[in-house]
Amino acid sequence: MKSHCKVVVIGGGIGGCSTLYHLTKEGWTDVVLVERNELTSGTTWHSAAQVTNFGAVQTMVGLKSHSIKLYKELSADPENPINYHHASGGIRLASTQEHLDGYNHFISLAKGMGVDFELIDAAECAKRHPLIETHELLGGLWDPLDGDIDPAQLTQALARAARKAGAEIYRHNPVENIYQKPNGEWVVQTKNGDITCEKVVNAGGYRVNEIGDMIGVKYPVISMEHMYFLTEAIPEIADFGKRVPLLRDPLDDFYSRQEKDGLLVGIYEQRCKTWGMDGIDPNFVNALCPDDLDRCLDNMERVFQRMPCLERTGIRSIINGPITYSADGNPLVGKTPGFDNLYSIIGLRAGLGEGGGHGKILAEIIVHGESEWDTWAIDPARFTRHANTEFTARKAVEDYQNEFRFHMPHEFRPAGRLAKTTPIYPVLKAQNAEFGVVNGWERAMFFKPDADFEFKHSFRFTDTEKVVAAEIKAVHEGVGMMEVSGFNRYEIKGPKAAEWLDSLMCSNVPKKVGRVGLCYFLTGKGNVAGEATLAKLADDTFWYGSAAASEYHDMDWLRTRLPKDGGVVITPMTNTHTILVVSGPKSRDLLASLSPRTDWSNKAFPWLTAKPVFIEHAEVLAMRVSFNGELGWELHVPNEQLFLVHSLLDEAGKGFGLVPFGMLATESMRLEKSYRHWKADLITEFDPFESSLDRFINMDKESFPGKEALLAKAGQPARKKFVTMTVDCEIAPAHPGDSICLDGKVIGTVTSAGYGHRVNKNIVMGFIDPAYATEGCEFDVEIIGKPYPATVVSDSLFDPENVCVRS
Repeated sequence: MKSHCKVVVIGGGIGGCSTLYHLTKEGWTDVVLVERNELTSGTTWHSAAQVTNFGAVQTMVGLKSHSIKLYKELSADPENPINYHHASGGIRLASTQEHLDGYNHFISLAKGMGVDFELIDAAECAKRHPLIETHELLGGLWDPLDGDIDPAQLTQALARAARKAGAEIYRHNPVENIYQKPNGEWVVQTKNGDITCEKVVNAGGYRVNEIGDMIGVKYPVISMEHMYFLTEAIPEIADFGKRVPLLRDPLDDFYSRQEKDGLLVGIYEQRCKTWGMDGIDPNFVNALCPDDLDRCLDNMERVFQRMPCLERTGIRSIINGPITYSADGNPLVGKTPGFDNLYSIIGLRAGLGEGGGHGKILAEIIVHGESEWDTWAIDPARFTRHANTEFTARKAVEDYQNEFRFHMPHEFRPAGRLAKTTPIYPVLKAQNAEFGVVNGWERAMFFKPDADFEFKHSFRFTDTEKVVAAEIKAVHEGVGMMEVSGFNRYEIKGPKAAEWLDSLMCSNVPKKVGRVGLCYFLTGKGNVAGEATLAKLADDTFWYGSAAASEYHDMDWLRTRLPKDGGVVITPMTNTHTILVVSGPKSRDLLASLSPRTDWSNKAFPWLTAKPVFIEHAEVLAMRVSFNGELGWELHVPNEQLFLVHSLLDEAGKGFGLVPFGMLATESMRLEKSYRHWKADLITEFDPFESSLDRFINMDKESFPGKEALLAKAGQPARKKFVTMTVDCEIAPAHPGDSICLDGKVIGTVTSAGYGHRVNKNIVMGFIDPAYATEGCEFDVEIIGKPYPATVVSDSLFDPENVCVRS
C-alpha cells in the first residue's frame, strides 16, 4: 500500500469509484481509494439503479447526460459488459395542470443542454406503457433515454478503468482516523497503515458522518429507509415484445421498472423513517433493514389502481435499505467549506443515475478548481450552521414524501422553518407577511392584503402579482420599508486590508473613507465567482456585503487568500446585524424626521456613500445604495436594536404613507434595472465581459485572480452574452432555464425573469449567442411550452439615467 499520494478517496460506492475514475481521466493517476469492505457494499449494491436525464436545473441535466453517455461507453466493453437497459424510455405522469406546466418548463430547460423530452397525452401514456390505467391522468413527460443499470457491474467497471490508468484501490481497509498536518497535508490512518496525501475526498455513503466526526465536520446528510419490491412474472410484460418503460407517479408516490419478466416497484410512503441517526452497526455491510411493507399500505391501494396487474401478481422479494439525503435533496459535491483540500461526494439519493456526472464535476473541481458547469446547486457551501442533524432529518423526510413532486415557483415547504429569524419576525407576521427562506432565514416575500389571502404557487401569473404591483406603486410614489434578513456581512480590518482587497477584486475598491462600491472577483479561469458591496469605513476598515446564500462560499474564498504574514482580520457579522431598506421619494424626509442631526441632503449624503447615524437613540450604519432603482438607504442595524428601529420607522412612517414591501417586489424592480442576482445571473460559466459587467472591470490593475485567463482570451469571440429582453406574453413569466430560440434553434438560456410593474413589461434576462445580443434583435422565449416573441432592450428599462437613485 502506498504511504504517500496526491488524493485519497474514502468509500468504494458509486461516488468514490466515479471520482477515482474521473481523476484519472483528468490526468491524475497518483490517487487511491480505500474501502472498509468490498466495493459497492453500502447503499450502491441495493440501488434500484434508474438512469434518467431529468433534472430541475441545467447542471443536474448535464451531469445526468454525462452519466448516460459514460455508462453506454462502459457497457459496450466486450470483455466486461454491463447489464445496462439503455433507452427503455420513461414516463413521469401528470395529473394536474401544474404538473403539465412544470414539465413544459423542464422540456425547455433540458433543450438548452441538448436533451430532448416530450410531453404526451394520457392516451399516448397508455400506448407506451400497457400496464397503467389513465384515471386522473392528463399526460406525462417522456424521457427517451431513461433506463436502468446493474449497480455492481457499473461500479466495478469504473474501478477497473481507474486501476488500468494507474489508480490503486485498497479494500477491507477501514479508515480509523484522519488529521491534517501543519503543512496542510492530510494523514489518513487506515487498518493497514497511514497514507499521507494532498487532498481527501469523503465518499462515505451512509457512513459520511463517521468520517466527518474524525475531521470535525457534521455534514447535513442523513439516511432514510427506502423500500421496493420485486414481483413474480407478469404475462403482459412478456407479451409486450419490448421492455416496459420506467414509470414515476407524483400523485401516487411510486415508481416502477421492468425486472426480468416482472416489475420492480418502489414506494415513497408518507409514513417514512430515518435510519442510523443514533449510530450504525460496524458490521452493517451488504445488509438491509427489516422488511416493513405495512408502512406502505396507505400507498398500495392507489398503486394497484394505477397498475391493476399488481393485484394479481405475487411479490418475490422485498428490499428495504438506507439511502442518503441532504437537507435539500441535492447531493454535496465539491470543497468542504472551512477546510483546505477536503472534498465530498455525499448525499447521493440518486447516486447510480447521477454518479458518473458527480464524479466528473468533483474531479474537475479538484484538479482545475472549477467545473465546466456552475455547480452551486450541489455545492456543500450552500448550507450554513442551521443545517444541523435534526434540521436535515426533517427536510429529508419532507423531500422523501415529495420525491416526484418538483418545487413550484416561490414554493417554500414547511419542514425546518423558523431556523433563522430576526427580532421583528413576529411583527412582520402580524402584518400578514408571507415568508420565504433564504439560507435558512425567514424573509418576507410580500404582505397579504388580508389574513385569508391564498398564495397560489404557479408557473403562471396569479393574483399575487396585483399585491406585488401595489407594493411597488407605494414605494415608487411614496416610501416603503423592507427587512433584508441574513444579508452576508463581514468586517475586514487591518493595516493591509485595503491593499489585500484591491489585489483580489477585478474591480476598483473604494479608496475614500465613506465610499461604497460594487466589486467582482473571479475564478482561476477568469469567470465570475462572486459579487461584493464594499464600504470603506476607515483607512483600515471595510464592510463586505454579499448575497445571503454566499455566507460560507465567500468566507472560504477570502479565508484561503489571507496574507500569510497577517495584517488582515475578518469578523463575520451576518448573524449580528440586519438590513432595513427604506426606499422611495419620501425616504429622505422620513429618515430626517427620526435623525434630525444627520444631513440627509443629496450634497451631504450622496449616492454610494456610507456613514454611521442615529435613528433616535439607535446607532446604525446607513448606506445610500439601492437594489430597486428608487431613492433609498440601507440601514444596517445591530439585531439587539432592530425591533426599536423598525418600531420607530413604522410609527413615524404613518405620516408619510409608509408601506412594507417584500422580496417579490424587489425582484420585479431589480429586473427593471437589469441588476444581477448571484447564482442566477452571475455564474462561474462565463467571464465578466460575457456577463456584461465591463464597466466594473479594471484590466489596468497589476494583477488579480483570473486576470491571466482573461488576457489569454483576448481577441477570442465570446461564448455567450448577457442581455435584458422583453417578451410579449401576458399569461406567465419565463422561468430560469427556459430556452431562448430562433427558428426553433436554441440560442440562449433564461437566468431571471418576471413582470416589471413600473414599466409594464414582461422582462427576461439571460445569456444568448453574441450574434443576437444587439439591442432590437428579435427571437422567441419559450414559456410553459410555447414560444413568445422577445426583443433585446437596453439595460435599465426603468430610469436608465439613474435620476431616482441620485436625487
